[in-house]
Amino acid sequence: MNALVLLIISVAILVCGYIFYGGWLCRQWGVGEGDKPTPAHTMEDGVDYVPARTPVLMGHHFSSIAGAGPITGPIGAAMFGWLPVTLWILVGGIFFGGVHDFGALVASIRHNGQSIGEIISANMSRRAKRLFLIFAYLTLILVVAAFASIVASTFGAQVNEEGAIDIAGSASNASVAMVSLLFIVIAIVFGFFVYRRNAPMLVSTILGIVAIVVCMAIGMNFHPFYLTANQWMVIVGIYIAIASVTPVWILLQPRDYLSSFLLYAMLAIAVVGVVGAHPNMDAFPAFEGFAITNDSGTQLLFPVLFTTVACGAISGFHSLVSSGTTSKQLDKETDAKPIAYGGMLLECVLAVLTLCAIAYARTNGHTNGATDIFAGGIAGMVASIPGLAGLENMLYTLLILTYSAFCLTSLDTATRLARFMFQEFWLEPGETAKDVKEGWKKIMVNPYVATIITVILGILLGMTGYSKIWGLFGAANQLLAGLGLLAVATWLGNIGKNNKMFLLPMAFMMVVTICSLALTVKNQVALISAGGADWGPYAQAILGVLLIVLAVILVIEGVQTLFGKSKKAA
Repeated sequence: MNALVLLIISVAILVCGYIFYGGWLCRQWGVGEGDKPTPAHTMEDGVDYVPARTPVLMGHHFSSIAGAGPITGPIGAAMFGWLPVTLWILVGGIFFGGVHDFGALVASIRHNGQSIGEIISANMSRRAKRLFLIFAYLTLILVVAAFASIVASTFGAQVNEEGAIDIAGSASNASVAMVSLLFIVIAIVFGFFVYRRNAPMLVSTILGIVAIVVCMAIGMNFHPFYLTANQWMVIVGIYIAIASVTPVWILLQPRDYLSSFLLYAMLAIAVVGVVGAHPNMDAFPAFEGFAITNDSGTQLLFPVLFTTVACGAISGFHSLVSSGTTSKQLDKETDAKPIAYGGMLLECVLAVLTLCAIAYARTNGHTNGATDIFAGGIAGMVASIPGLAGLENMLYTLLILTYSAFCLTSLDTATRLARFMFQEFWLEPGETAKDVKEGWKKIMVNPYVATIITVILGILLGMTGYSKIWGLFGAANQLLAGLGLLAVATWLGNIGKNNKMFLLPMAFMMVVTICSLALTVKNQVALISAGGADWGPYAQAILGVLLIVLAVILVIEGVQTLFGKSKKAA
């Protein structure tokens, strides 16, 4: 099949899904009825609860949920062929991910902008809430560790055998670091003028985009900071600690809004490449089989495909963003559909474009990791258009810079979300941090305490071997998705709204998760039995069993609630 035909068909299906299925969901849930004020207005505090204009919040939400996920997921699952990956992206995006993200946002704004944990508490039990929050918090710590390590390694200078920094070989990393630092400065200036000086949004946006171009040009030619990865880990830790407690209008809203234009530009460049080059997908077989044997052993299409392609179809991290930061900034209920459901489907488009890039990358030798495959494939397609051959190296560099920028965006969003989870764990149902006036609980719900604990745990894990347990992340992330679907389904059932659109996706994701975890435990036990294993296989085996138990407990409580049994006291 021609890549352009694949893209056109996919986009047409996603547009129809947004219009018809998304519209039907709005009617079923009563979104926008009665013009209800959102928590951003009723609980506005100038720090976390701050109303945001629709394009600004779309920028934050899309940047946070996308990151590198819709690129690395399809590349990782490409071993099964482009057809099963495409089908999962389309079906998963419209009927799984879109419902999941949209439902989590709507449920959160009906629960004072609080997280999925509070929704579980209000509709299932306090025990279920605490189990969920522990699991979600530990998952976010793993995300913080991984992304901090990725960012630090992307920024960090290479060290030669003598222990000295290799300036020539580290120029690219230093350039990425410089652009990222300048970008933060631009975002702060943008936020100050828009939110404190009421500068016109259109004019500010144009100037902001120009400033992004300028800072990229400066960073690519002037990059004096050559620090090691460990030094950057400390700096990144300080940055995310500050970003987690800073009012959203200063950094989070403007940075994510401006960074979204990088993502939109990346999408536009990719579309130009596919339209102009319209490569054939022949270099990328449609279907490779249900079981693929590679260096990691035998990979089964079920469940591996459904845990590998997450952000491009359904991802539990999305429900944490929807119910964590987005719900606290939603200006009006009618913004929920374009931001949550539309944001998910736009991410699906990026995932399909990644498949097109894989096909082209395989023909021009870009096979060295996800960034090289994506950037090389897109830049190569654009360069194949007559008259644009000279742009390949520049586009390749810009795409790598953009890809790296989103790792930092996802990192500080994850840190803020983990801070919310830590604070909510100590609260009673319906209680907020402001309601706690004294005692040890007041210390634990303090945002600075929660942030410091979160950052220390994340950075220490990032510096000491998160990779040894990273293999569990795919299943853990999809367990979050299944639990998010379960939480929203129970809430809708309790208020008498239609929740049937959640039941099949929820059951499917739970089965996928438990099967994936069972295979992981089996494989790790085999490694341990062979002898010579370090702590990694032991940790994965133990954590895998605990996650299976967690899933079973929460499913039992959810089923009891869904089928009309009274909630248990906890």
